[in-house]
Amino acid sequence: MDCVFCKIISKEIPAKTVFEDDLVLAFENIKPVHPVHVLIIPKKHIANIQKALPEDEKYLARIMLAVSKIAEIKGVHESGYRLTINCGKDSGQSVDHLHIHLLGGEELPFATG
Repeated sequence: MDCVFCKIISKEIPAKTVFEDDLVLAFENIKPVHPVHVLIIPKKHIANIQKALPEDEKYLARIMLAVSKIAEIKGVHESGYRLTINCGKDSGQSVDHLHIHLLGGEELPFATG
C-alpha cells in the first residue's frame, strides 16, 4: 500500500509522535496551520469516515477517547481546541487515510456550519 500515514504507522517514515497506543497514533502535522496542529489516525487503514465499517468502531471510539489526552499533552485542554475531519476530495482531504485534525494554541475563527 502506498499510504503515507500507513508508512508513518509502520515507522517507514518518521513523524513527531504526540500520542500512541495499540489502535491510535497522533503526530505533529508537518505543515501546521495553527500553533497546535496534530493529526490523529487509526492504526488500521480506513480511507475516510464514509468508509468506516461497523467493525471499525473500536478505532473510532479510541480516537475520540484519545482527544482529551492529546489536548492535555499539547496544553490546549483548558483554552480550547477544534477537531476537523475532512471526507473526500471536495472537502480538501489530501491523504486517503482517515485523520482528525486537532487545532488550537490561538483563538480560532468562528466556523460556520
